[in-house]
Amino acid sequence: MVRRKKIEMDMNAVSDEVSMVAEISAEPEQPSVDEVNKEMPIMTLRNMLMFTGIVMPVTVGRQATLKLVRSASKNKQHIIIATQKSAEVEEPGINDLYPIGVIGRVLRIFELPGGATTVILQASNVKVRLDEITSTEPYLKGKVVVEPENLNTENNDEFKALMDTCLELANQYVDASDRLSPDVTFALKNLPKDHILVNYICTNFPFGLEEKFDLICKPTLTERLYNLIQVLNRETKLAELKHDIQMRTREDLDRQQREYFLQQQIKNIQDELGNSQEDEIDGLRAKGKTKKWSKEVAATFEREVQKLERINPQSPDYNVQLTYLQTLLSLPWNVYTTDNLSILNAEKVLNKDHYGLEKVKERILEHLAVLKLKGDLKSPILCLYGPPGVGKTSLGRSIASALKRKYIRMSLGGVHDEAEIRGHRKTYIGAMPGRIIKSLMKAESSNPVIILDEIDKMGNDRQGDPASAMLEVLDPEQNNTFHDNYVDMDYDLSKVMFIATANNLSTIPTPLLDRMELIEVSGYITEEKIEIARRHLIPKELLANGLTKEHVKFTKPAIECIIENYTRESGVRELEKKISKIMRKIALEIASDKFTSQHELKPEDIKKYLGTPEYSRDKYQGNEYAGVVTGLAWTAVGGEILFVETSLSKGKGERLTLTGNLGDVMKESAMLALEYLKAHSFLLDLPDGIFENWNIHVHVPEGAIPKDGPSAGITMVTSLASALTQRKVKANLAMTGEITLRGKVLPVGGIREKILAAKRAGITNLILCEENRKDIEEIQPLYLKGLTFHYVKDIKEVLQLALTDEKVTDAIDFAAIMKKDKEKEKEAETHTTK
Repeated sequence: MVRRKKIEMDMNAVSDEVSMVAEISAEPEQPSVDEVNKEMPIMTLRNMLMFTGIVMPVTVGRQATLKLVRSASKNKQHIIIATQKSAEVEEPGINDLYPIGVIGRVLRIFELPGGATTVILQASNVKVRLDEITSTEPYLKGKVVVEPENLNTENNDEFKALMDTCLELANQYVDASDRLSPDVTFALKNLPKDHILVNYICTNFPFGLEEKFDLICKPTLTERLYNLIQVLNRETKLAELKHDIQMRTREDLDRQQREYFLQQQIKNIQDELGNSQEDEIDGLRAKGKTKKWSKEVAATFEREVQKLERINPQSPDYNVQLTYLQTLLSLPWNVYTTDNLSILNAEKVLNKDHYGLEKVKERILEHLAVLKLKGDLKSPILCLYGPPGVGKTSLGRSIASALKRKYIRMSLGGVHDEAEIRGHRKTYIGAMPGRIIKSLMKAESSNPVIILDEIDKMGNDRQGDPASAMLEVLDPEQNNTFHDNYVDMDYDLSKVMFIATANNLSTIPTPLLDRMELIEVSGYITEEKIEIARRHLIPKELLANGLTKEHVKFTKPAIECIIENYTRESGVRELEKKISKIMRKIALEIASDKFTSQHELKPEDIKKYLGTPEYSRDKYQGNEYAGVVTGLAWTAVGGEILFVETSLSKGKGERLTLTGNLGDVMKESAMLALEYLKAHSFLLDLPDGIFENWNIHVHVPEGAIPKDGPSAGITMVTSLASALTQRKVKANLAMTGEITLRGKVLPVGGIREKILAAKRAGITNLILCEENRKDIEEIQPLYLKGLTFHYVKDIKEVLQLALTDEKVTDAIDFAAIMKKDKEKEKEAETHTTK
């Protein structure tokens, strides 16, 4: 036994040496022309045939062969390596050998215990044909003729396909056959895909000698590959067939063994059933001792465990009770994560993840500051409301990251069952705790950040109103004793930071709104969208589409072109889709080898990738027409400019026509404007009777779009005044403000979006209510550059600022026309009298 172990150790050493030699001598030494033409020793192999460029270990037994390899190793002499046709022949002659062989050399000789000798042979890239045997003492010697062989790798698709097919079949054969070690697969992976891989397979795979001889006779590598694939295909199918036959014969035996093992397992389980309940209960009690719960909860838990002990394990109630106890153990009773109260870190994280949203960030930092000073504070209940796509939900993840708290998102859209919030009574079949308790179990802490997403989209039906159940959850004065129907014990939620998100506050019940601190997340202006795209969207989409900065670069004008002409939204979701679409098209160019250099996208390049612009913004149209005044409007997708147009036509009856899909409030503004001008016609020196003799038509273009609100009041007055006086409106001027019947100008909302829309349209002067001055002061000075603001309190100031003394071209002289009409009327009366 000792001798056998020693031999195995020696063989392992030999294997290590073989690997080392093969690695060192990857490039075989080639014989010179003089050596090939001289008499050379002939080493004959049994049951193996060696191909060019291959390293192979051979066990040597014959004394003549031992003398040959020792002499060749000592003299560093090349030898002829030939193969016997029959392994039984001890002293082979030229007719007993295959005529084709290779020239090689002896790399290393290993003397093993027991007299065995292993020789490492390395074949050169020279293939030869035996010409004659010149001597048999002390070993065979002879002469050869070089056999031409083309081993060049053909760099074309056909050759690559042949190599891939050959390698795939070789791996299949190794998997199916039990005659090769799985280590061969490793060798196949690491060999180069050229003649080395082909000759390795031909040498080492257990094919017949006749087939190997046919392979070595092929003059080119491509022909050898075709022949090798045929052999591998046949041998693989035979090996798979043999394996299937063996598996079918063993199937019956396997089935009997499996049945026996299952019977033994059933027997062992039955033997253990008597103690399994006790072990389970002991495990529950052991886990309960590690919990940080109060005495009341501990007493309840012990009482429920005792109840479990009295239930038969075969009863359905056993699993119900066991599940309840496991739920109690899964809850993070009094387990809290440590908050990171670094104000600088929180500010850094929030600014990194989100651009803008200053009010929300300021509120979170305020909470952190108080928490840092006081050490303990009930978490606020925040409600972020605003249009879709502005980052309300993702802001919660950033807050959790800044605080180093666990983050849980709970979608409430479509929830219409009160049990979803409070849970079911544990006596029901299939009872489970509510979403709040499940979220805490998932977070494994009692102070996570929980996002109540889409809280405005909860419904209600006959199963209850979940919004009413949320009243307890979202009340900081009550949620320290939140009662879930399934747990049936009070749980403290006061340390949980709830952040609700909503698009529309009108659908949220008033009592629920009253419990939350409302923070408006308004839509982004164009400048903010550009920064969001540069900092967040473009890097994200580069990674998602497998591109890098070297492939594409967006200029600021290009991003603005996408925002202005291809999106119409408050958030950035549509912008992200358009950027992704551009990158997909660039990825297609790269994959199609049409990519030449980096794409630095400019506005004129955007149309190539996104097609015809889908939207267009109004531009300032000048002041050449009387009655056309530029107003400012707020929409859900940002600010817009609008034009109020007034035209006059002769007629009787003081008729006012309003068109442009105007809402009720906007129609009232137009009527107010007209009544004010009627009452104050002396301010504009309007001729008497103008209102009785001229019909007024007020129109706001783009009538397909509904428009409403009081902010066009002063615009209506200015438009009517300009049309009635035929005076030009001051160039590059826009205005917004509500009016009263007394002529007072009242403040309006959406100032930030409105002034930025005016700036984009080329407006330089803006008329606003005096009370809107505070809104301008909150806007960054960068966005106000190039704008001049005029603050007014009365409509008289508006008219003084807006109307110039210059008349429009082809101005209508109302007084002359009415005078002429009166003269005609007098002539007609005189003629009638006569």
